[in-house]
Amino acid sequence: MGCAGSTQSQGDGSVKKIRKPKPWKHTQPITKAELMKLREEFWDTAPHYGGRKEIWDALRAAAEADISLAQAIVDSAGVIVQNTDLTVCYDERGAKYELPKYVLSEPTNFVEEN
Repeated sequence: MGCAGSTQSQGDGSVKKIRKPKPWKHTQPITKAELMKLREEFWDTAPHYGGRKEIWDALRAAAEADISLAQAIVDSAGVIVQNTDLTVCYDERGAKYELPKYVLSEPTNFVEEN
């Protein structure tokens, strides 16, 4: 039985399936190295935004995996997916986890490194 508003009990029993984020453009052209630096900085500081470290670790693993593996990771970690592109998620205790698009996919305006 669960609450009528819970993820598992939405009438048909469906759970939100994750998908790749829509194409996006960084504010300025960015190199692969710059993108990787942004990602590392985010993941290094993410636990300081609140929530549980093990959920942050699961979200990082999901962000770096292909879609089918990412789905298995979030399902097994008990992550409640608000936005199907993983930009907004919750844990079972209700803590909110927001992921920037740059950790989930690559921008359309990459430039070659010199």
